[in-house]
Amino acid sequence: MQDRFGRSVRYLRLSVTGACAMRCTYCRPHRWANPAAGSEMTTDEIVALVSFLVEHHGIRKVRLTGGEPTHRRDLLEIVQRLAKLPLLEDLAMTTNGLTLAKLAGSLRDAGLRRLNISLDSLDAERFNRITGVDALGRVMAGIDAAQDAGFAPIKLNTVVVRGENEDQLSSLVEFAAGRGLEIRFIELMPMGPLAASWKQRYVPEEQMRQTLGDIVGAWTPLSAGSAAARPFVAHLQDGRCVRVGFVTAMSCLFCGSCDRIRIGADGTLYPCLMDKPAGTLLPALRPKLDPVEMERRLSAGLNAKA
Repeated sequence: MQDRFGRSVRYLRLSVTGACAMRCTYCRPHRWANPAAGSEMTTDEIVALVSFLVEHHGIRKVRLTGGEPTHRRDLLEIVQRLAKLPLLEDLAMTTNGLTLAKLAGSLRDAGLRRLNISLDSLDAERFNRITGVDALGRVMAGIDAAQDAGFAPIKLNTVVVRGENEDQLSSLVEFAAGRGLEIRFIELMPMGPLAASWKQRYVPEEQMRQTLGDIVGAWTPLSAGSAAARPFVAHLQDGRCVRVGFVTAMSCLFCGSCDRIRIGADGTLYPCLMDKPAGTLLPALRPKLDPVEMERRLSAGLNAKA
């Protein structure tokens, strides 16, 4: 699968639900309607879609996202069936961690290979203010369970918001170093509830690294490949090392090497992760997958990839 610029698309970010128990300040307003019944792809439709993209269009990496993917009662079945696709090389998931203490072992046994866990603060009060839930302890228990289940690497995701958590970066890096985890700091994008105040809330990578200068003595850059994050080994002043990535969607665009598309839980196709949708694939999946119609809709969507 190639877009109009000749970039090969090998990575699918697939939302399996729009539901989420958190109401993060940068993501969604506190008043948010959960998805209507029947508006999201079924298990069979998800598996049919991914199978088609893997077998016919060279998708080799799938990341399950949401909302919060663990809200799907059939998540383990989805993971089991996708993990059996012979040509799929990597199956990962991004989660808020609230239910990992119960699910980590089962997800690992089902075939999930990697986890990204959202963690925006190590301070319980700030965590509550940012996410809308008093649940830092549950996320910490989820991280413990993920490590116990054998997930590796585990990456922590932190969206950096000025006035909320930009002074927490050093403690988060030290936490990651102490637990043998990787951490990625994500630049705030001008979308969602904070779009109107984005200029006042945005913290670029350069300022993040300056803030981390109090604990980091040196940075060793690593090859990024087509990854969204700019990866480094941070050499801490106490002698420890930890992998730190910066997702620089605003200060250092990675469009030239982008190899991914996003599909929403309702079948909406997003050729660019940050741009407007380019139609829906759902009519090509119901009542069963129509290869001709699917090809037509995919082709039209990829032509809109920026």
